[in-house]
Amino acid sequence: MPQDLSPLWISLKTSLLATIITFFAGIAAAYWMLNYRGKGKSFIEGIFVSPLILPPTVVGFLLLMFFGKFGLAGQFLDRTFGGFSIVFNWYGAAIAATVVSFPLMYRTALGALEQIDENLLLVAKTLGASQMSVFWRIMIPLSLPGILAGTTLAFARALGEFGATLMLAGNIPGQTQTMPLAIYFAVEGGANNEAWFWSLVIMSTSLSGIIAVNIWQQSRETRTRRRRVQVDKGRKNTNSSRDRINSVSTDSGLFVDIEKNFPGFDLKVAFTASEEVLGLLGGSGAGKSMILRCLAGIETPSSGKIVLNGRVLFDSTKKINIPSRSRRIGFLVQNYALFPHMTVAQNIAFGLPKGLSKMAIKQQVETQLLTVQLEGLGDRYPHQLSGGQQQRVALARALASQPEALLLDEPFSALDTYLRSQLEQEMIDRLANYNGAALFVTHNMEEAYRVCPNLLVLDKGSSVQYASKHDIFEHPATVSVAKITGCKNFSQAIMTEPQQVEAVDWGCTLQVIEPIPNPLSHIAIRAHHISVGANRFSENTFPCYLVRTSETPHRMTLFLKLNSPSHNANDYHLQVEVLKEKWATLKDEPLPWYVHLDPLRLILLED
Repeated sequence: MPQDLSPLWISLKTSLLATIITFFAGIAAAYWMLNYRGKGKSFIEGIFVSPLILPPTVVGFLLLMFFGKFGLAGQFLDRTFGGFSIVFNWYGAAIAATVVSFPLMYRTALGALEQIDENLLLVAKTLGASQMSVFWRIMIPLSLPGILAGTTLAFARALGEFGATLMLAGNIPGQTQTMPLAIYFAVEGGANNEAWFWSLVIMSTSLSGIIAVNIWQQSRETRTRRRRVQVDKGRKNTNSSRDRINSVSTDSGLFVDIEKNFPGFDLKVAFTASEEVLGLLGGSGAGKSMILRCLAGIETPSSGKIVLNGRVLFDSTKKINIPSRSRRIGFLVQNYALFPHMTVAQNIAFGLPKGLSKMAIKQQVETQLLTVQLEGLGDRYPHQLSGGQQQRVALARALASQPEALLLDEPFSALDTYLRSQLEQEMIDRLANYNGAALFVTHNMEEAYRVCPNLLVLDKGSSVQYASKHDIFEHPATVSVAKITGCKNFSQAIMTEPQQVEAVDWGCTLQVIEPIPNPLSHIAIRAHHISVGANRFSENTFPCYLVRTSETPHRMTLFLKLNSPSHNANDYHLQVEVLKEKWATLKDEPLPWYVHLDPLRLILLED
C-alpha cells in the first residue's frame, strides 16, 4: 500500500464532479434529441458520441487546444477571471473525465426515454399536465433504472480516464495524478505492487457501483413479480357497473372542420357532435385516430377549425392552437396508457385540478373508484389489475378531470371476446349518461352499431357518409361505405327499365323498389338478407350452385354461383349467411338450389 493516497482522493473528486455534470447534461441532451426534428440531427448525434469512439489522446489534444492559452475557452477564462486556467490542474482532470463519460450517460438516458410508451405522454398532456410536469412526473420515474445504469457507467468511465487527463491536466503528484496515471507511472518505475494496489482499488470501486445498481434492479423486479403473484392468487371478479357518470354539461357541442396533409395522404373531415355518441368507422389508415389526435391537440391540423362548447381550440386563420393540457378533452387510448409507476389512486388523481386539498383529492378518487366498482383497489398498480379493470381505471381517470369531450380510440381492441362484450355494455351505459360530446373510434362495424347512435364513415382520409347508424346500414351512400359496413355482394348495374336493373356481374335482371339513382353504379345485397330454398317461381329468384363453404361457430357462409355450376373455388357470384340449423336441412338437398334477392333488401349505389 503506497504512503501517498492522494491519487484516490483526486480520482474520487474529479469522477464525482464529472458524474454530476454528465448526469444533468446527459439527461438534458437526451431529452432535447428525443424531441428534435430539425436538420443535422445525425451530425449532432455524432458530436455527442465522438468521445466514445475517438482515442482518448485525441480527445485530450482537442481539449488542450480549446482550453489552452491560445484556445477560445482558454482566452475567455484568462480575460474573465484574471489569468485563471484549467490546464494542468484538477479542474482539467474533471473536464477530461466529464467529456469522455458524457456519451455513456447520454446514450443510456436516450435509450431509456425512447422506451417510454408515447401514449403515456400524450394522455398526460390531455389530463392537463404541462411539458415540465410530464417530464418530472412521468418520464424521469419511468426511465429511472436506465438513468441510474447510465450514471454508474459514467462514473466508472470517469474513474478510469487516462489519456485525455494526461494531455489536459498532466501528471502532477498531489494535484492532477489520478489512479490511472499512478498505475502507469508506477509500472514505468518498476513499482508493480503499487500498480496492483491502484488497479484493485479502481476495479473494486467501479464494480461495486455496477453491482449495487444490478442488485437494486433485480430486487425491484422481484418485488414486482411477488406483487403480481399475490394479486393473481387473491383477485376476485368485479360485477358490471351501471352507475351514472356525471360530467360537465355541454351547450353547444363539438364542431370540427379540419384538413391534415401528409405525403401521399390527406385528411379532410367536417362534422359536429353533441351528447349522442358519434362513431368514427373506417378501415386501417382511414384517418380515425388522426382525427382524435388533432382534437386532443397532439397533432396540429394543416388548416381548419375546432370549436368545443363555444371555445375555439384551433383556428388556422386566426393562429389559435390551444395546448392539450388546456382543451379539457379526455382521451382513452387502445392500451389505456396507465402510468405504471403510479397506483390506481395516483393515476385517477393525476388529472384533477391543481390546488385541491389532500382530503378533496381523496374523496374524488374514492368517488371515481366507487363509480367503476373498483373500491378498495386504489393502492394497487396497473400491472396488478386485469385488462377490464385497467380499462375502468383509464375511463375513471379520463372522467375525473371533468372533460367537455371524451375521445375513445378502439377501447376494446386489447380484450378477449367475453370481456369485450361485458365492458362494452358498461361503456354503453356510461356514455348514455355522459353529458359531453363523445367520439368512439372503431373498425368493427358491429361494435359501432351497438355503441354509437350516429356514425361518420371514413375512407382514405375523407368522410364519405355522416348519418344515423340506421340510415348508414340501410342506405349506404357509396360502394366503399357499403363495404365498410359489412356488405359482401356487389355487382355493376345498368338500369334497363324504370324499376328494373341488370346486375352485370351476377348475370341476372332484378326488380327493385327504391328509386334508381342517376348515375347508377352498383347494386348490392347483404349476405344475411339473401334467402336460400325459396319458391323458384317468385320474383328475383334464380337457380344457384354451391361452390364452397366457410364455417363460424353459429353460421355458415355459402359461396354460390347463379344459373350454372362453378369451375373453381373462386368462381362464384354471392356470399350467403345462414344459421347452422338452416344449413343442416339445406346441405342434403339436390342442386340446383334457388336464391331469392328481396327487392326491399337490394341496395342501389351511385358512383
